[in-house]
Amino acid sequence: MITPGYVRTMAAYNAEMNRRLYDAAAKLSDAERKADRGAFWKSIHGTLVHILWGDAQWMSRFSDWDRPATPIKESAGMLDDFAELRARRDKGDAEIVAWAAGVTEPWLADDMVWFSGSLQKEIRKPRGFLVTHFFNHQTHHRGQAHALITAAGQPTGDTDLFIVLPGPL
Repeated sequence: MITPGYVRTMAAYNAEMNRRLYDAAAKLSDAERKADRGAFWKSIHGTLVHILWGDAQWMSRFSDWDRPATPIKESAGMLDDFAELRARRDKGDAEIVAWAAGVTEPWLADDMVWFSGSLQKEIRKPRGFLVTHFFNHQTHHRGQAHALITAAGQPTGDTDLFIVLPGPL
């Protein structure tokens, strides 16, 4: 389905796009970042926190990250301080890039089994499929954050993969 090169490319894209979004969001006041803008996770801040929550949830399954103690429905409130959020985002992105460097074809082809708290049942799916979901989740919610930040008056630059990265990794 996907290759280790795809995983490395998406990890690099994720890190760069997060850097751009956080740079733009940092130009807003805390009140502007936390204002309810009618998005699914309410605010820019809440959306950014939820993305990190999702990354931590999946990376606790893929690697050795700690699983978030906060339930999904409360994920947007997991962190209140923007500086702490940004520091965790930067650290997380570096760890995702390092993890991606070690992903292999056999690892992607193997199934993963885990208990889903949101579905309240055991799930078995191919890791390649789940890694695709992992990156899709980031891109989906980052698009929401991008729209909110842009609407708040802060440009984030191009977001197209072929413009952001020089090519596949």
